[in-house]
Formats: sequence, C-alpha cells, structure tokens
Amino acid sequence: MNKKDIANIRKQFKLDNDLLKVNDIFNVYIRKESSEIYHQESHPFPMLEREQQELFMANFKKVLSGKVDEKLFEVRFQEQAEDHTQVILYEALDMDDGEWEEQMLKIVEKIFKDVEYEKDMVVSFIRGEYFKPTKRNNDEAEISDRDEVYLHPFILCSMNQTDQPKRSLVFDYIEKEFKASVAVDSIINLKSPVAGFLFPSFTENSADVNHILYSAGKKLDYHFIENVLNGEDIMTAEDDKAVFEEIVKEVVGDEVDTYTLSNVYEEINRIIDEEEEEETPKLDYKDVERVLKVSGVEDVNTDKVEMAFQKVIDDEKYEMKASSIVPNYTSKSIKIQTKVANISISPQDIKYVKQVNYNGKRCLLIEVDEDTVIDGFKIVPEASLSY
Repeated sequence: MNKKDIANIRKQFKLDNDLLKVNDIFNVYIRKESSEIYHQESHPFPMLEREQQELFMANFKKVLSGKVDEKLFEVRFQEQAEDHTQVILYEALDMDDGEWEEQMLKIVEKIFKDVEYEKDMVVSFIRGEYFKPTKRNNDEAEISDRDEVYLHPFILCSMNQTDQPKRSLVFDYIEKEFKASVAVDSIINLKSPVAGFLFPSFTENSADVNHILYSAGKKLDYHFIENVLNGEDIMTAEDDKAVFEEIVKEVVGDEVDTYTLSNVYEEINRIIDEEEEEETPKLDYKDVERVLKVSGVEDVNTDKVEMAFQKVIDDEKYEMKASSIVPNYTSKSIKIQTKVANISISPQDIKYVKQVNYNGKRCLLIEVDEDTVIDGFKIVPEASLSY
C-alpha cells in the first residue's frame, strides 16, 4: 500500500459513512503479571453506545496514521510458518460469529508468547467492509458514484496499553467534604496504539492477501513482524538512506564536494517529481549509476556500482525508495555537525556550503545573499576571503 491507498481507507473511519462498515468488534484484556487473558468480549459494532463507537473509530484511524516506511510498513508474508497468521486472518474474514473470535485468540496467543509488557494491554479486532467507488464522482452523471463499488472485507487490529487513574483530591458535594478519589477502573489509552495491523493490504482497487499493513506505534518491533505476523524482513526509510550512503562511499570514496552532493539530491528529487503518480519510485544499481554520472562524479561504471551494492547489502538487485533518501526535498533539513555548532540546511542549498582554509584553520563557509543577523544584531564583515 502506498500513502494514497492508506489515506483513502483511513479517511473512511468515521461514523455514518456508507463507504465503510464495521460489523464486529472483539476486545481482549491481558494482565501484565501473567500475560494471560483476564477478560474478552465480542459485540456487533453497531450495538455499542455511540460514544464508544466514536472512541474506537478515532483509535482505528490512529493505527493507520503515520509515514510509510517510518511508522506504517507493508509486510510480505513468509512463504511458510507454523500456524501462519496469513491463513488465520484469511479464514476469519468469512467465519461466523463465535468462530472468528477463536481465530483472533490464536493471534493474541502469538502476541504475548515469550513477551512481557509493562502494563495491562487491550487488543481490539474489528471485521468490516471497505467500499470503494469504481468511478470518480461526477456531479453531471446520472448514475451515482456509489452505485458501483469495489467491496473489500478486512480485519484491523489495535493494541493499546492501560493506565491507572491518578489519585486526586475531590470535593464531595453531597457530604460536603474533601476526600481522596478512589477510582479503580483502568483507563485504556486509545490515543497512542502500541501496535496494529490491517489485513489484507490494498493496492488501488485490489486486495492483496500476500501482504499485511503493519503499524509500529512509537517503535518498530521486529519480533512482532516475524513471530506474530509471520512477515518477512523489512527495510525502513532510515535503512534505505544508510544503504545509499554506504554505496555512494564505496563508489566515490568518503570525501565529496558540496556541489556534487547537491547535484545528487537534485537529481533524486527530479526522479521523485517525474514519477509522482507512482508515489514510490525506486532506485536500483543502474539508477544510482546514472544519478552519480549526471551529478558530475567521474570514473563511474556499471560494474563498480553493482559491486558496491553486492558489498553493502549483499544484493546487486536491491532497490531503495527514492523518497527514503530525500524524504521531502523542499522542507527536510540536512544536518551539518561540528564541535562548534550544529547547522541545519535544506538539501537544495548545500551547494552554498564549503569547507575552506583560513589563516591556517579549517572553516565552514556559507554563502548568503543578505546580511547575517544574530539575536537581532547585524554581523559586521571581518575580512575578504579568496579561495
């Protein structure tokens, strides 16, 4: 799923929406001490009080929120695994009430096997249907865009931790006295899901049962991906960027001038802009070779780049997402770190930064078009510099 596919289904998670119907909800409460089920209950979702429905809908939308390859990851299922989660979820899509809950309990068992959480946890599963119109809305058309839709059954899981209510001083209006509150009910933190997933994955108008969308919450859990979802290894945006940097170092060396580096970022940004409809353009070794050549790097050839791929990631056919290397060219900052100061600068402006020798010392030179102001004071030019 790309960010457009995710955004399309996420925006449907609201009440009284004919494009998304949540049929069933199954909640399981797990105690932290034993990792055992303390309570479980299943309901038709429409039978919940409206306030509960609203709270859950906001929670489900949180599961599907975040940047692709940073918080949300499309994970491919392993080909073989014991009690494969892919099979469990696929079968549960069409099971009767009472049967699909048993399937979800198998996943709960996987989640808490050999894992201890610091707080009590609540795992919520929903089954529903996602309707996507076959045509774009046209006000002049006689047939409504809702008359013909693609129907996609799905299961969504949300894991949330519980918090104990804080003790507080309250005033009892009946007894007319001050006393300590004695609330004992656990508070389920629906605003920050610990983890979650959506099955199946959706690409445009098609369901893909060979992939699952994993939501990492605040941190990426490789154990969850491998042992709970039975998914293959994933590469994050940070991983892709690190791989790209190491490959470039293998080809051109550790040292590069800022003008060439700026050209590299500009060329990658151009690729992203040209393939905007695809949304996830990828770079293989041939693309990296072309980027480096266009950017002015000398002595670059196919064999050299292919060998760099093989050495860094042990796969000369590997492809990295261009957006991971330059996630947002116009707003993301590049960090320049020194012992004296840390500077943030936009990728397109890095060509204006140079390292020079001045009075026998290495200095960072930044070309500017206007006066430099620090804390409201205009800085007086101290010397002319030739380089």
